[in-house]
Formats: sequence, structure tokens, C-alpha cells
Amino acid sequence: MRIFLAGATGVIGVRLVPLLVEVGHEVAGMTRSQAKADQVREAGAVPVVCDVYDLDALTTAVVSFGPDVVLHQLTDLPDDPAELAAGAAANSRIRTEGTRNLIAAATAAEAGKFLAQSIAWEQPPERSAAVTEHESAVLDFGGVVLKYGQFYGPGTYYENTLPDHPRVQVDDAAAQTLKYLDAPSGVVVIADPTE
Repeated sequence: MRIFLAGATGVIGVRLVPLLVEVGHEVAGMTRSQAKADQVREAGAVPVVCDVYDLDALTTAVVSFGPDVVLHQLTDLPDDPAELAAGAAANSRIRTEGTRNLIAAATAAEAGKFLAQSIAWEQPPERSAAVTEHESAVLDFGGVVLKYGQFYGPGTYYENTLPDHPRVQVDDAAAQTLKYLDAPSGVVVIADPTE
């Protein structure tokens, strides 16, 4: 399959690119940072430097690659978890406007599948509307919503501790994602079993 991965240099994207390439998929890895293009290339994907909010450039990039699948793994989260509340609006924008733009680009490219990252835990009311809008847009397209538990492991907010359930080890989350590339439209939860 040809897979356009938006968010190729994020915490799960960096794990997904080599996994997808290893099993034979042709991958375009999108990042908004020119400095990270080499990282995408070294992982075996075609680097695409693009801002999800530039709809024309995004559409051109996705159409040019001609994907079978668009895989939305974009977030806009701070490196410091103490800044999560302050950065909430930016992440909500990715979920709303960013998702709309990726769906528009996938539609223009006639991509047959669309999968998007979401969360498996409850958000405060002021942020839950963006999650609901995001998931509804994906399902309206006929896509798959991947509701991940809180990531833990290297490169996450929980490198040395376990977050509350629902949670999932980040490498396991990436590996499990591959199982859903051919899934029918719907919502799947990717999380560790509760004890």
C-alpha cells in the first residue's frame, strides 16, 4: 500500500514509519519541519515538508503521492507536560481544522482509507468538543478512529512511570496500529488490558 503518514516525526510516527516500510508499504512521511526531513528519509519514507493548515500545499502533497491510505498521527503537544493546559488550544486546532484539511486532501487524492489518532480517556468539557468533532469527521469520511490509551515508554510523558488506565506502551501502540490499516470504518481502542 501507499501510505501518507501525517505526523511522521511525532512520538508514534517515528515508530510507525520503519514498521510500515519493513512490511513493504511505500510511505510518505509528513513533517512541518525541514530540519526533520532527513530523519524521515533515513527511516525509509519519502519526506514531505508541509503545514497541515496550508490546505493548498497539503492537497498538492497528498494528491502527488497518490496514497491508498492517509494516516493522521498529528498532534500539537508541548515537550513539557506542565504546559499541556496552556497548549490545549493548539492541539484542539489540529483535531478540528487539521483533520478537516487532511480529509479534504484525502478526498482530492481519492484515498480509499483514512485512519486518525484519538484518545481513549475523557477530556475536560472545554476540550471534549474538539475530540468529538475530530472523531465525527473521521467517521463521516468512512474512516477509522484509533483511540489510544496514554502513551508510556521512551520519548513520552511517562518514560519511567505508568499513567492511569487507559494506557499503552508506545512501541506496542505503533505495532498494533498496523493491524487496522484494512479495518472497516469504526472506532478501535488501543490500550493495555486493565488488571
